[in-house]
Amino acid sequence: MELIPAIDIIDGQCVRLTKGDYAQKSIYGDPLEMAQRFEQLGFRRLHVVDLDGAKSRHIVNDGVLRRLADATRLTIDFGGGIKTDDDIEKAFSSGAAMVTVGSVAVTQPSLFEQWLLKYGPERIILGADVRQGRISINGWKDDSSEELLPFLQRYVDMGVQNVLCTEISRDGTLSGPALDLYREVMAAYPSLHLIASGGVSSIDDIVRLSNVGIPAVVFGKAIYEGRIDLNELQAWAGQSSY
Repeated sequence: MELIPAIDIIDGQCVRLTKGDYAQKSIYGDPLEMAQRFEQLGFRRLHVVDLDGAKSRHIVNDGVLRRLADATRLTIDFGGGIKTDDDIEKAFSSGAAMVTVGSVAVTQPSLFEQWLLKYGPERIILGADVRQGRISINGWKDDSSEELLPFLQRYVDMGVQNVLCTEISRDGTLSGPALDLYREVMAAYPSLHLIASGGVSSIDDIVRLSNVGIPAVVFGKAIYEGRIDLNELQAWAGQSSY
């Protein structure tokens, strides 16, 4: 199983929100210090979200992304505020190896398809942020009419291989992942590289996701709040994969 720590950024700082609510924000300091800590622990991937960008509808924290890419060897996937050709080029030129795109896939499907063809499915992660069964967009501020499985089907048919699926009601709550939701997605698309996100509170949660065949997991708050012992995680990961 691929273990992917997350860094969310507001005003250049590492933060975590609860259920995507910008008013419920915890601050954890310098993103670079956190990224270097993850690298020292043996992680190879990093999920970075520009929350200012998601809210502003254009990339804001590309300077932070560049710092992380220049000072570590982590493979960074970056999302938040990628709305235009200029945004996606800025993300890649600032050091992202992959980008996570959600809102554009809902509001401008033809543009998303162009990016998929131009950059390749290995560099584009489809963001599927779910609230009450429907896809949310624009930093989770707006709910679309798109239902999850038909939304995924459209893009699997286009060649999408990687999907980051976040259950918004679980995100930042430490209440456990939405196992039933992820089982449903994997049953429908067993070859998909599904990245589960939201609610992870412990190593046991990660083990449960692994046991039901989820290929990858993103987690953040459980580390920052000391709910996951990274030494124990390392020991378990020795049987799995970073």
